Amino acid sequence: MIPLVGEAKEFKFVKQLVDDTVQAVIAEKGAELKYLVGTMIEIPRACMVADKIAEDAEFFSFGTNDLTQMTYGLSRDDAGKILADYTDKLIYEGDPTAKIDRDGVGELMKIAVAKGRKVRPELHLGICGEHGGDPSSVEFCHIIGLDYVSCSPFRVPIARLAAAQAQMNFPR
Repeated sequence: MIPLVGEAKEFKFVKQLVDDTVQAVIAEKGAELKYLVGTMIEIPRACMVADKIAEDAEFFSFGTNDLTQMTYGLSRDDAGKILADYTDKLIYEGDPTAKIDRDGVGELMKIAVAKGRKVRPELHLGICGEHGGDPSSVEFCHIIGLDYVSCSPFRVPIARLAAAQAQMNFPR
């Protein structure tokens, strides 16, 4: 998985390095190896050019923590202080680092899903990060067509229950 990609040519370049390295290891070891090369979608620009990235990427994993921070223009150091104030003053309805902001970050994700799957219908899509353990975020991911969520081990039971509820409420 190649992180922080914002340009299709960048992904293609790094993917070629990965492929060359894998082929060298296969040749050296004389073994077959199945692998996929995909990218983290962590930059708003990646969502906007997801169709171009999907030409070469075999999967997208939305890094929702970083995508949220980059969309809001917050650094990890500042997020806690600023978001608490904004939430207390009701500027934000909730903490977007705890639950996917469907109006902003969520719209970017929907754009990336639509663009990516238009080019590559079998594109495997998911998220990684703490949003994967939030029931509302898991539901949103199901609604927009993601295939999986990942989260911290202690959040797995919550995520599994949320995924089951999402399937019951929004069958695919």
